[in-house]
Amino acid sequence: MKTKQVKVKKYAAWLSAETMHNSSIKWLSELRFAKDEQLFFDDLVKSYTLQLIDSKYFTKSKKIIEQLGKQQKETEELIETIINHEKELKIMVDGINQLKEEKAYKDKHRKLIIKVSRFLENYRTLKSQLFALIKSIIKEGKQKRLLR
Repeated sequence: MKTKQVKVKKYAAWLSAETMHNSSIKWLSELRFAKDEQLFFDDLVKSYTLQLIDSKYFTKSKKIIEQLGKQQKETEELIETIINHEKELKIMVDGINQLKEEKAYKDKHRKLIIKVSRFLENYRTLKSQLFALIKSIIKEGKQKRLLR
């Protein structure tokens, strides 16, 4: 049986310094918002701790809470990476032709485009899972109160 090799097209759009700066600013805004949201999630988890450790929800909630912890660390790391990346933007606008450094900066920016996009996609999925779990816990609690 032969395997077929698939060529992946490389993102080769020309990136201006202004475009890269605007992307970095947007990423930082989204990541800082996610960081604030994560504080809300921590409070939400604390509020429903007893229900989350119930045997019915324990394995699912444990997995989601572990992922939240990883997401928080990754958020911090990405914010730091983007801040440093933004500081290095001067290479692009200093008026000196440094072709290797400029190419390396653009390559790093392309990689960040992919990394931030994946992070935000995973973050949205995790957020949906957490809300679905909390929603089912709240529904169950209301049903128990109605039966009393």
